[in-house]
Amino acid sequence: MTEKALRLGTRRSKLAMAQSGQVAEAVSRVTGRPVELVEITTYGDVSREALAQIGGTGVFVTALRDALLRGEVDFAVHSLKDLPTTQPDELVLAAVPEREDPRDVIVARDALKFTDLPRGARIGTGSPRRMAQLNAYARAHGLDIETVAIRGNVDTRIGYVRDGELDAVVLAAAGLNRIGRIDEVTDFLSVDTVLPAPGQGALAIECAADNADLIAALGELDDPFTRVAVTAERSLLAALEAGCSAPVGALADLPPLSAPLERGDPQADAQIVNEMRLRGVVGTTDGTRTVQLSTTGPVPQTYEQAVALGRELATEMLAQGAAGLMGERAQ
Repeated sequence: MTEKALRLGTRRSKLAMAQSGQVAEAVSRVTGRPVELVEITTYGDVSREALAQIGGTGVFVTALRDALLRGEVDFAVHSLKDLPTTQPDELVLAAVPEREDPRDVIVARDALKFTDLPRGARIGTGSPRRMAQLNAYARAHGLDIETVAIRGNVDTRIGYVRDGELDAVVLAAAGLNRIGRIDEVTDFLSVDTVLPAPGQGALAIECAADNADLIAALGELDDPFTRVAVTAERSLLAALEAGCSAPVGALADLPPLSAPLERGDPQADAQIVNEMRLRGVVGTTDGTRTVQLSTTGPVPQTYEQAVALGRELATEMLAQGAAGLMGERAQ
């Protein structure tokens, strides 16, 4: 007799379905059980308001978590950058699989790179974080750009460029990789230009805290380095008291590996690395004021060490005036 299928709760978007499908296959491999996708519509999917206006934090997550708590699904897959930084006691983050490319990318008309865009170029993004850093970079390098607030799925966003309404849009490399559209990218933005959102490129697999067997099975998909990296990034975000729609960028990486990996060097993985660098940035969306700092220390071996790394950097950023730059403060 075949075992009952596990029910995986997912958002309905093409990207969510693609990443949940990939997780479903992996879970099926480790558990030997079939996995069925249960599509759930979230407030963030149906609302037409700007994410920053509807609160940003949790708008794509709450409906999935409610379904988990009601027992309608066995586990859920989220984009980790959408998760609020406080974890409900009844739910557990059972696995954070290996992270995809965390960078932001540009899809521009005429295959242009960011620095080759014409004067006055209109660049679409729904993210205050991206606006803040693109505008700051443009100011520092004498570029003349206008950032335009947009919403919508990948097709809608790229459509603005194809239709000539915008010169370029900014998207996450990870999402385009997962739906097989990375070849439409015209420029990869170095993390030195735009730091990604905390947790960008990583997925979160969540289930009920009292389901020990499922927690153990899902735990096989966990990537320990990705987990400590995103824990440090999210700890920084939490300590700045910022929601995930606030203009905060953060990335924990391994300095000797990051440059070769960005160049696609296959030898990068062969090095032994003992140090982790955490970088954070917060800025006004017009790019006039930013606070950007970094710290480097031993790769955290525990959850507590990763949290401490994020808090420490946040404390330094707050001392330099970060709090006044965030606009929307988490309630």
